[in-house]
Amino acid sequence: MRLTRLPAIVFVLLFFLFSCGEKKDQPVSGDRAIKNDSTLNVPPPKKPVNPYATVDVSPMDMSYFPVEYPKLKMANHNAPPPVARVVYSRPHLAGRHLFDQVLKYGEPWRLGANESTEIQFYRDVSIQGKKIKTGRYILYCIPEPDKWTIVLNSNLDSWGLEQDPAKDVKRFEISPSHDHGGPLLEDFTIVFEKNGTGADLIMAWGDILARLPINF
Repeated sequence: MRLTRLPAIVFVLLFFLFSCGEKKDQPVSGDRAIKNDSTLNVPPPKKPVNPYATVDVSPMDMSYFPVEYPKLKMANHNAPPPVARVVYSRPHLAGRHLFDQVLKYGEPWRLGANESTEIQFYRDVSIQGKKIKTGRYILYCIPEPDKWTIVLNSNLDSWGLEQDPAKDVKRFEISPSHDHGGPLLEDFTIVFEKNGTGADLIMAWGDILARLPINF
């Protein structure tokens, strides 16, 4: 009787050992698999860096007269050429005071940031009775508390901090306003505004606004 029961006992022991071996070999799944995943120790990949250009803190902008001329031309392919265009970079105050912390009286300013600010006239115009021929010019100024000297210069495609007075074409004096009637302008702005004899070139930043009348 004891001999006949022995094979059955052996069979049960073998089955138990085989079952335990299968449980040890089973893959871990669910939350346990995530916790044991060694890839969690690898830092997340960084955002790709643009290898061609960085994002400038003073973005380049463009103003036309007539205002938004490219849209007018898109709506009317027979629209005449624009009168003028300004290309400039737009610095911002970032909590600074405009004068002493950003600009200094009596020192040339590029009327923007980065490259020299450029104005292009698509036809002959006049400013304060002085004739200006069709073409491209650098635009910069020398600010004083009660007057700004606005300068057209022929030193094209140059960095804005390198004005060459020997290449000045024309100079004009205008009186800035220290209260433009609105909130402080965080970003330097140049736009054209129509007037009775042409357009004003408006230069505004902080609480200061300056106008250069252009006749055409």
